[in-house]
Amino acid sequence: MCGIIGYVGREQAAPLLLEGLRRLEYRGYDSAGVAVAHNGSINLRKCAGRIQNLSDLLDGNAPNGTFGVSHTRWATHGEPTDENAHPHFDQSGRLALVHNGVIENYQVLREELEAKGHVFQSQTDSEVLAHLIGESYDEFGGEHGRERLLKAVRQALQKVVGTYGIALIHLDVPETVVGARLGSPLIVGLGAKENFLASDVAAVVSHTSDAIYLNDYDLVMLTADEFEIDSLEGGKASYEVSRVDFTEEQAEKGDYPHFMLKEIFEQPEAIKNAMRGRLSPEDATAKLGGLNMNPQELRSVDRIVLTGCGTASHAAMVGEYLIESLARVPTEVEIASEFRYRNMPTGKNTLIFAISQSGETIDTLAAMREGQRKGHKVLGICNNVASTIARESDGGVYMHAGPEIGVAATKSFTSQLVVLNLLALLLGRMQHVSVTRGMEVIEALRALPDKVRKILEQNEEIKQIALKYADAGGMLFMGRQFNYPAALEGALKMKEISYIYASGHASAELKHGVIALVNENLPSVFIAPDDFVFEKNVSNIEEVKARKGPVIAVTTEGRTELERICDHVIYVPQCPDYLSPVLTSIPLQLFAYHIAVARGCDVDKPRNLAKSVTVE
Repeated sequence: MCGIIGYVGREQAAPLLLEGLRRLEYRGYDSAGVAVAHNGSINLRKCAGRIQNLSDLLDGNAPNGTFGVSHTRWATHGEPTDENAHPHFDQSGRLALVHNGVIENYQVLREELEAKGHVFQSQTDSEVLAHLIGESYDEFGGEHGRERLLKAVRQALQKVVGTYGIALIHLDVPETVVGARLGSPLIVGLGAKENFLASDVAAVVSHTSDAIYLNDYDLVMLTADEFEIDSLEGGKASYEVSRVDFTEEQAEKGDYPHFMLKEIFEQPEAIKNAMRGRLSPEDATAKLGGLNMNPQELRSVDRIVLTGCGTASHAAMVGEYLIESLARVPTEVEIASEFRYRNMPTGKNTLIFAISQSGETIDTLAAMREGQRKGHKVLGICNNVASTIARESDGGVYMHAGPEIGVAATKSFTSQLVVLNLLALLLGRMQHVSVTRGMEVIEALRALPDKVRKILEQNEEIKQIALKYADAGGMLFMGRQFNYPAALEGALKMKEISYIYASGHASAELKHGVIALVNENLPSVFIAPDDFVFEKNVSNIEEVKARKGPVIAVTTEGRTELERICDHVIYVPQCPDYLSPVLTSIPLQLFAYHIAVARGCDVDKPRNLAKSVTVE
């Protein structure tokens, strides 16, 4: 969740570290800090709050030095305070460390170190790790500094229970940055006479397009001219240098006021990219070679489990409807954080899909590994081709959505839906879906980008509707069948960025308890496209209106009768029911966005949230 960047090279480190932190602020923004070594001392600057607070602190007072580490924090242990901000020193003050992850046995380790005379300055588990490595370093007296430090890191981390991505510097080992990873992503950025260590490639994309994505139990040592990657368990580690798959410009807001709005408007292109090269009109099917499964293996699948967290779990719910309706393969959705702790009966022909935008979501990664441990093939659907899920899964599908910086998922959600449609089409054509039906699906998919553009043209109208409800104390979101997950996603967007309490429900569940909440001050958003349950949705809307509840409806062009009973109606183009969540979710993204802006919320960096959840 937090952001790390370390630098060693010929340039002044502090400005580069600050620049990298700005690019990582979506990963955590409770506090931030930098530590730079120079002339036999480590100069530390850190403070609570956003990166701008740190920037103000560094203005005219930036530490000199050409190697250092920095961090932007999402608090786990200890409140967001100056003291709890990273980096942290060891007992000697000669080692500075930044850490992502959670040290589960930190309290036991802290008590042991305190018994030896260690004094801690924070409440974090991370400071314990700094002291623990410093303690090990002191035990290996008399050895060469670099080898001594690597040996100390190995010994200290053997005592740790939990997850970590760390970067550290030590005054005894000048012009060197050391890092290690277990369960928390870490990459090496390779530059010209400079090298970087970061938790996300976005931090270094303006300086290099060559990166190494570290694996669990990797230990890395960087200088300006070289790098060395070993295993924490001993010996050399294997690695591969990858090209960064997006540009610096793609990671910028451009002319948009927020990343979220930019990414909402990027959806036509993202959807097109998700389909590019994957539609086969000659066979009326989809091509997904990355699944690494031949037709016989795919036909033998008799059960599918889709797992993910948050927005990805909502996409999975749509996928359940898709696969069962098009392919008729029994499918179920498991929230990833629950999957690994269940003893779910699964047959030998069960296929598991792990869905994650970042490919680093810790709960989804754990679910994937649990599925593999039980002998199942696990495939990934993610947006980062070099992520841990992409590398450790048995195959999968890359979304090609481009970088998504806004914390609230937008284009990644619709891209996931498109990928799941492709999967359903592929499986369906292998079983019972006719050529004619297959071509209908392909043509409907091809038409999506233009239909999304048509919805985006209504941005100003949706904004005006949103402004009328910016002071709402709560909202209900309702939908049926394919659009029940879209209702859940709409409610999640509203909660995430506007801080309005919102709940999503299957429309028919309204009268089973939810209707007790309805009054003239509680708006209800109904997703009611022109499908076979349209009239059922209309009946539910009537029930709300009978109790004086305001209603905003999202429906299909031509269903103007809703204007008679609803307070506001937003129209989307006609499409098959299995594709409707792609279209109906976009007005809800804009609706939540404009309400959040009107309420003065920080849309791209909502409180208490981070983009990539890498801690349990």
